[in-house]
Amino acid sequence: MTRFHRQLFFGLCALLAATAGAFWLNDKFNTRPNYAFLTGWALLAGMFVLTIYNVRKKLPFLPLGKSETWLQIHIYLGFFTTLLFLIHLNFRPPQGWLEILLAWLFVLVSGSGMVGLFFSRVLPRRLATRGGEVIFEKIPALRQALKTAAESLALGPEAKSEVIAEFYTRRLAPFFSGPKNFWKHLAESRREVNELLAELTDLRRFADDTEKSKLEQLIALVRQKDGLDYHRALQLALKLWLFVHIPLTYGLLIFTALHIVLVFGFSGGAR
Repeated sequence: MTRFHRQLFFGLCALLAATAGAFWLNDKFNTRPNYAFLTGWALLAGMFVLTIYNVRKKLPFLPLGKSETWLQIHIYLGFFTTLLFLIHLNFRPPQGWLEILLAWLFVLVSGSGMVGLFFSRVLPRRLATRGGEVIFEKIPALRQALKTAAESLALGPEAKSEVIAEFYTRRLAPFFSGPKNFWKHLAESRREVNELLAELTDLRRFADDTEKSKLEQLIALVRQKDGLDYHRALQLALKLWLFVHIPLTYGLLIFTALHIVLVFGFSGGAR
């Protein structure tokens, strides 16, 4: 059994045990008057531990345990807090504007967390299948170099083919002008670039030897440009989801604090 499978096995066992325990406690104590306070504090504690993981990543020099261990806790505790949230609501729709806002924030935080889990598990493996590592910050310069090379082949002083020049202006210039097919790369769709490559291949049938050589070079440049766009799309997705997940998390904590203040202000706290 690999380490990943061990982590998955023990994580799922812990999650199932905690879920069973939560349902048992809910069935036994949910009629007690202060039960909502208990589930609320348990949910807040879970959210606090989940938030600490981001602090742990920013302070790796502190002796707070391995980052991998924190990640496993973050993943399975994230699923468990979703159950705690539903228990705290007593499996009913929220009432009042603040409770509805909190519910939506919780759904967005949980949803973005699941998207991030999918990205972190799938996208790095996909990147590894498309060539070596490409540094994200260098992609614009590499893309510009490919554009310059393609322009030189199709429109430069030694370019004598009107067919290639016309095709470049009509089809390749927009392709090389900037990043393309962000969503298609995320969906692992290569339809558009395959159509472009097919058109370039068709041109070879009516080209002389010199034009065929240039077309082969253009095909290679198109493949390289598509590879850069692929790396950019997947790396950008890995970066951007954090800019959604983390602000939503802190927004949820702020409104949770307001919720606690209002609950204790109007109820006098748990008695």
